Amino acid sequence: MMVLFEIPVKRLIKMARVWPDLRGGPMKQTFYGGVHPNDRKGATRDQAVKPLSAPPKQVVIAMSMHIGAPCKPIVAKGDQVTVGQKIGEIAGLGAPIHASVSGTVTAVEPRPYTGGSKVMSVVIDNDFQDTFGSELTPHPDYSSLTPDEIVEIVKEAGITGMGGAGFPSHVKISSGIGKVDTLILNGAECEPYITADHRLMLEQGERVLGGVRILMQAFGLKTATIGVEANKEDAIEHLKALVGGRGDIQVESLRTRYPQGAEKQLIQRITGREVPPGGLPAHVGCAVFNVGTAAAVYDAVVEGKPLTHRIVTITGGAIQSPCNRLVPLGTSFQYLIDEAKGFSEDPDRVLTGGPMMGIAQFTMDVGVIKGTNAVLCLTKAEAAPVAAEEVCLRCGRCVNVCPMHLTPVYMHLYAEKGLWKEAEALNVMDCIECGSCNYICPGRLHLVQSFRVTKLELRNLAAKEKAAKEAAKA
Repeated sequence: MMVLFEIPVKRLIKMARVWPDLRGGPMKQTFYGGVHPNDRKGATRDQAVKPLSAPPKQVVIAMSMHIGAPCKPIVAKGDQVTVGQKIGEIAGLGAPIHASVSGTVTAVEPRPYTGGSKVMSVVIDNDFQDTFGSELTPHPDYSSLTPDEIVEIVKEAGITGMGGAGFPSHVKISSGIGKVDTLILNGAECEPYITADHRLMLEQGERVLGGVRILMQAFGLKTATIGVEANKEDAIEHLKALVGGRGDIQVESLRTRYPQGAEKQLIQRITGREVPPGGLPAHVGCAVFNVGTAAAVYDAVVEGKPLTHRIVTITGGAIQSPCNRLVPLGTSFQYLIDEAKGFSEDPDRVLTGGPMMGIAQFTMDVGVIKGTNAVLCLTKAEAAPVAAEEVCLRCGRCVNVCPMHLTPVYMHLYAEKGLWKEAEALNVMDCIECGSCNYICPGRLHLVQSFRVTKLELRNLAAKEKAAKEAAKA
């Protein structure tokens, strides 16, 4: 036994990945850390996706729905717009934005945003005619399209990552062509409460598989894998039945574990490859897309529809009638709460997204964006209790559960003292803000929040340093 402890820790970890399990077969790949919270999906798991009982009278469409610079509005007050008409043009990295209803533009001004600030938005009064006006050309037979043509369609359709990150899909495709040998679709939906992707796979699996095959064509691949957590067995069986004997798409059941839906962890679980710190999936030959993104790709290429609607789960203990709804972008959270018959009791907080990575909202006047997969209304009993005194117990649990091999306890200590560079040296920028450390911390420290502040400070420092260098050079 003494010899074992003389082996370096990194080597032990590497050895553990290839040791056989007790049944004699190769050990299943997995990722380090993670937690297994109660999934709490029962309220909406069996709720079919339905359109809103009545369309919203007004939508407020934010010009920032993606990673990158906000779009520039290309409509003005008084303009008439149609469903699918482009109303926001990209300015650098980004994806264009389209009207989700037809009607009249009544304002182009900053409005409250799910990120906690105000952003430039286009306000449209609905005329309830749903007049369609997309400039995209449908391609029912897409087999003759080139990769570049697919990229252009995806770009003009304004498709972004639908799992929450919001990275422009056309950039991910174009940057991976010739580099990617493995295509992975994320159907894990590992956050508690949320069932939007589950219902999409179960009810509209044809769209998902169609989008996967279009992505395979863009990358020049013959196969792809959809990873779905085991708590969605009906969706797994349904997708497998749709694939049938073609065998080009493998549907893999994943042991339920959070944050399995994070792309680096999903890649390691399915392929065994590890994305290096600061690296991208393409660096290890992989591309990961959400199943909702795949469905949007199908709509754009086959039907000529840009991204104007998405499925949203409206749930939580404070909601009277939890449900899944197909929602026009820009619909207010208050309208969705009313759609679910309002509050059964006063909520402790309302989040966009799930309880692990979701962002608390300061007003219900914010609108749905492309990455909004849930409106979660938590009661006081559901919300994590706040300790009378937040104290680090040095228990090390946060280190044990961090899927990125970080040391949250020390990053937090540096953040408390404003030692941003020291936190950077501990790779705080690699934090995916999954919330596993927050979930497990017995001292109830606000770990993820401190890391977000640290990242912001480091970005500000980098911008100041860059400006100083440019000024010195000038």
